[in-house]
Amino acid sequence: MGPSSFADVGRYMVLDRYARRRLAAADEALGYSVLERFRGADDEYSEATQIAFLINSVALADRAVDVMGLTPDVCVGPSFGQKAATAFVGSLPFADVVRMTAELARCEEEFFSTQYSDVITQSFVRAPKERTMEILADMEERGEWHEVSGYLDSDFYFVSVRESFLDDFKQRIRSAGGYSMYSMRPPVHARAFGDLRRKAEDEVFSRYEVAAPRIPVIADQDGSVVTSADDMRTMLLDTFDQPINWPDVVTGLQAEGVSELWFTGADNLFHRLHCTTKNFRVTAVTPKTALKPAKKS
Repeated sequence: MGPSSFADVGRYMVLDRYARRRLAAADEALGYSVLERFRGADDEYSEATQIAFLINSVALADRAVDVMGLTPDVCVGPSFGQKAATAFVGSLPFADVVRMTAELARCEEEFFSTQYSDVITQSFVRAPKERTMEILADMEERGEWHEVSGYLDSDFYFVSVRESFLDDFKQRIRSAGGYSMYSMRPPVHARAFGDLRRKAEDEVFSRYEVAAPRIPVIADQDGSVVTSADDMRTMLLDTFDQPINWPDVVTGLQAEGVSELWFTGADNLFHRLHCTTKNFRVTAVTPKTALKPAKKS
């Protein structure tokens, strides 16, 4: 999830016709005003914030197709973007994705209130792979719990650690020449979260029938091509306890003959990664760009 506070995207949601249409559908699905709850949210991963991010990502995809002429051959939804991708490729109706997103937000909040409540996922960049692996190996030897939650680029990682070790970990990254970016709570994409996966499957996914996507989807865990309902459902569940691997996604996209990527949503990360920009022509369709006046020909 990119920057999605009401201050960041509220104006877009009020003014853009595609966002308003998706917002109305979400309100109807949930039985409450998403915008009203979103305006009062003070947590960047609150239920309303997650739903707003979903709405905006899909609405911007609507705009890309209807106004900008996009006809996609494949789709990928990195990390939280999986939910928007699920709606875009028709594996679940938009209203169901909205309800599922709300239910999963509550499910995760409940899980992390009692388990792994002291874990934070830290992102960092400019850390050479060899030095990063040395740091993680040393932590392993010392019994310091950690999980790699994401491989973003050759020098860009997500690593989950105990909060009590976070300052020490950041110092080690700095000593290796790296730069710590942001800390995520609740944590994400760690193999240790198998119980969360099972809880989500039992309490949420069991009530939804995921269909095959209308266009192929690239799994954000390993770059594999998803074309069946079963594989789509597995990919959605894998997000809880499998790290994301964007370089593998890039390889998977290239294998499909992709040369151009469109990013729809509030993203400040994936469309700017070196492995993205060096391999594809990139178009970012964001809440800010959607509100810019159209250029006169």
